[in-house]
Amino acid sequence: MTRPVGIRWWPAALILALAVLLWGLIRAADTDRQSQVMQSLGVLLLTVLLLLLWVAFLSRLPRRGWWTLGLIALLVGFGTLFRIVGVDGDLMPILEWRFQSEVAAPDVGRASAVDIEPTGHDFPQALGPQRDSRVDLQLVDDWKASPPQELWRQPVGPGWAGFAVVGQLAVTHSQSGDEEVVLALDLATGEPRWSFSYPARYDTTVGGVGPRTVPTIAAGRVFALGGTGVLTALDLASGEKLWQRAVVDEAVLPDWGKSGAPLVLDDVVVVSPGGEGQSLAAYEIEDGELRWSAGSDLPSYSSPTLLELDGVEQIVVFNQTSVVGHDPLSGELLWRHPVPEYQPNVTNPIALDHDSFLVSTGYGIGSRRLQVQGGGEATWSVTEEWTSTRLKSKFANLILEQGVLYGLDDGVLAAVDPTNGERLWKRGRYGHGQLLLVKDLLLVQTEKGELVLLSVTAQGAEERARYQVFSGKTWNPPALAGDVLLVRNDEEAVALRLPSL
Repeated sequence: MTRPVGIRWWPAALILALAVLLWGLIRAADTDRQSQVMQSLGVLLLTVLLLLLWVAFLSRLPRRGWWTLGLIALLVGFGTLFRIVGVDGDLMPILEWRFQSEVAAPDVGRASAVDIEPTGHDFPQALGPQRDSRVDLQLVDDWKASPPQELWRQPVGPGWAGFAVVGQLAVTHSQSGDEEVVLALDLATGEPRWSFSYPARYDTTVGGVGPRTVPTIAAGRVFALGGTGVLTALDLASGEKLWQRAVVDEAVLPDWGKSGAPLVLDDVVVVSPGGEGQSLAAYEIEDGELRWSAGSDLPSYSSPTLLELDGVEQIVVFNQTSVVGHDPLSGELLWRHPVPEYQPNVTNPIALDHDSFLVSTGYGIGSRRLQVQGGGEATWSVTEEWTSTRLKSKFANLILEQGVLYGLDDGVLAAVDPTNGERLWKRGRYGHGQLLLVKDLLLVQTEKGELVLLSVTAQGAEERARYQVFSGKTWNPPALAGDVLLVRNDEEAVALRLPSL
């Protein structure tokens, strides 16, 4: 009589034990969270494959052929029902039902606009009036007694752009099917006032769908840069197209789509197309004609920023493998500092004093303080004063307040001494969100769509209030016009009236 052969469990146990060991080593390693997530996903996929091979060839399971086909069918069914629609800030894939329809931006065409008289509390471009993530408003910090008031909630379609606000008009940039849409909403009601659409679609599995750049409002015009590099100038009052230029060659389009908010200086709008002879370019705001272009660096995702260094105003741009300074009038390249670590550079340069500024990158790289000298007749020189991995900002722009530098270090709020790069403190995991300094309070928009209000000093941070707005990934930068806060994600926008004094 033949003795029954038992199931061979030890290979499966060995595979799982090795997976747990590898996962533990990955988590214990001194690497950035993005690398840990990617390595962990690799271990997961390898484990599933090895277990499938074990079932098929080594398990001795009864009817193991049927078990194998069943598991393969389960994996195929999962892939049929779900799709990856992007990743979070740590590169963890985000899944949704494959047959879920995409939210479309409202298409209202041209209509009569609301009052667009500029006010003293407009938010006309990315990061606010001075492009520095600051707003002068005294907030009430007890949101239990005086919670934010939701004014409206409006579907706006996919995309990672925020709002620019002038008067009672709030403008954003979204996707609607195969068209990008510049959309103007009534600040008080959320009612669409006008929209302008044109054929363009940026869509990748990792990067997601749609435009990712905040429009800039200046001189009665809206300047919007789309995800594929189309720069559009519209009349602010009506949404009528004034001119349009494809400023980015497809060959140099960054992996995550074109970002970098347009910078308006007097009678030109400056963007960073990237590539030979046009790492920075200025277009006439009247007709879109090219005024000048210069530099040959490939682009990244940071916005052109006007800084005064050593007594000279210059446009500073954080490119793919360099930081550069250009003359604002001619575009002439004044200086170039190589940055050899190749990773997405998103945050804008931030001035520290009269001749120094700082740039920061995520993915384990960190920050560097650069000193630029060369005003007058001197030859320009750049000195790297320090580098530090104590502040690795992936998305959120940094804020300098009373001699302390605040930012999200790989998703955790941190304070750093800008004179030497030493960390003062680090606490509070908010993910890869966004920051606004509202007078003396720090407003954090978390990656999961929650608002957190904090009091921060060199000694630490005290959380004052929280308010949940969204339940999913929120990368879009917020805008605060007076006491009205505009926040959005890749589906809808919300206006909140914040309690203020």
